[in-house]
Amino acid sequence: MDVTQHLKAINIKLMKTIFLSLTMLFVSTLTFAQNKNAKASIEVDGVCMMCKNRIEKASLKTKGVKSAVWSVDTHELRLIFDENKTDLKSIQKNIAGVGHDTKELKATDEAYNSVHPCCKYREDEVVKEHN
Repeated sequence: MDVTQHLKAINIKLMKTIFLSLTMLFVSTLTFAQNKNAKASIEVDGVCMMCKNRIEKASLKTKGVKSAVWSVDTHELRLIFDENKTDLKSIQKNIAGVGHDTKELKATDEAYNSVHPCCKYREDEVVKEHN
C-alpha cells in the first residue's frame, strides 16, 4: 500500500469516527433534553382562599416552578415548571408538607393539623360551610 492509499484509509476512518461521535452526541442530547416550560395540572384538596395562597406558595417555593394557580372551585392546580430542576413528585411533596392532600400524596396528620381551622378540608362541616 502506498502512502496515498494509506492516508485515504486513515482519512475515511477518521471521518467515520467523527460522524459516529456527532450522531451519538445528537441522540444523547435529544434523549436527555427536558422541557423548561412543562405544563401539568394536579388535583389538590382545599376549601378557601387561605388554602389557595398556601398551595400556590408551597408550589412556587419548589425550585423550578414558574407558575402555580389553584382553583378553589375545581381544586385543580395548574403548573408551569422546569423539568431540569423539579418534577411533579417534588411539588406534591411540598404541597403535602403545608397540609394539603393530592391524589398521589396525602399530607401527614401533623401537617394537616397545622392549617387554619377554616381550612380543614377533611371535615364535612367545614366543606359545607364553604359551599
